[in-house]
Amino acid sequence: MKTIFFSLCNYRLFSKQKNHSSNDYTLKKNYAVKTYFIYRKNAVNILYFCRKIIFNMAKYIYQYENWTDFNWQNAIVSAALGEVRLLQGKIWGQIHSLGFTSKEERNLEILTLDVLKSSEIEGEKLNYEQVRSSIARRLGINTAGLVSSPRNVEGVVEMMLDATQNFKKLLTEERLFGWHAALFPTGYSGMHKIEVAQYRTEEMQIVSGAMGKERVHYEAVPAKNVKADMDKFLLWLNDDNVVIDSVLKSAIAHFWFIIIHPFDDGNGRIARAITDMLLARSESSSERFYSLSNQIQQEKNVYYETLKTVQHSNGDITKWLVWFLNCLKHALLETEESMQNVLRKAEFWEKHKETSINERQRLIINKLFDDFFGKLTSSKWAKITKTSTDTALRDIKDLIEKGILQQEKEGGRSVNYTLSPRLPDVRHF
Repeated sequence: MKTIFFSLCNYRLFSKQKNHSSNDYTLKKNYAVKTYFIYRKNAVNILYFCRKIIFNMAKYIYQYENWTDFNWQNAIVSAALGEVRLLQGKIWGQIHSLGFTSKEERNLEILTLDVLKSSEIEGEKLNYEQVRSSIARRLGINTAGLVSSPRNVEGVVEMMLDATQNFKKLLTEERLFGWHAALFPTGYSGMHKIEVAQYRTEEMQIVSGAMGKERVHYEAVPAKNVKADMDKFLLWLNDDNVVIDSVLKSAIAHFWFIIIHPFDDGNGRIARAITDMLLARSESSSERFYSLSNQIQQEKNVYYETLKTVQHSNGDITKWLVWFLNCLKHALLETEESMQNVLRKAEFWEKHKETSINERQRLIINKLFDDFFGKLTSSKWAKITKTSTDTALRDIKDLIEKGILQQEKEGGRSVNYTLSPRLPDVRHF
């Protein structure tokens, strides 16, 4: 096509030149015109094949007959799955060595992260304390500093906990509708009224760009087919006779649900809830010690690009499965690293289970193990624990006498404190 364009341009430019001989003009004019028409004739065939290629590229996976008979390159997928299963077993071995309180705290932390990140992927940022408090109340975890949570936060938490805590229950249409209603308690998504607790009745496109310059990224299954496709999906998902690894099943379920896009809104969050439910089944445990949603958020661009590519496949979902399994592996590796600190903290509390430590001291010690950055001073202590500087100094002095804290030797106007190096292999701040 470029050649056609430039041949015509050369003819036009040459015809405008004034300083050339008549013979040169005739010769070059004839050559340019002849070249133009030869390429124009060939262009008909080129355009035909281009249109055919574009049509095939634009054909979505669900437009093929028997589109849910997914296939993949088993050797490649099995290798990635093996790595995931090995890491799962290794981490569960570490978790079993934790005491009840440490396991409870870790579970609360990961569930909170999962809810926050699943919503963040969709552009919605929830309040950490509200999410954490909602989960703690529902799980009956006695923790300090609980705050009230608005209905939209309660709804997301309700869906996520139902998926992970009741992972053995069948996923029915009614249960899915309950999740959807929990996500949109007002019947609105932002300022837009949507169909809640029912499958969509209108066509769905995923678009971006300004008005008049929209770019279509995906056109979902036609609304008239949603009910039948979802019935087939739920039948497959609940069939225990399907011979497939449950981790692999979670990857396929995620992709299958996203392709159908059965609801007006909330499809991504529900897809991730289904994934977490199946991963809980794969581990036969409602306790969560890693967050796939957190990892997806970190790899969000690749997540969308992979979906965008595989949605046009003719049934081969190898690329999606490999990406999903690698994403899950990265989440597990991150957990394995953080578990080292969890184990050190668990060892500390086991050693000091008979030591008298008040709630303010317990709060600061846990922060030093987990997420405290910068230098610990008496003023920071007072601010975090919402107490006076005198009380903070008494708490600090008490922990120094018990060999838990020590004063840093660095000079300066303010005095800093760290965990004692005599504690079991802890981080220093």
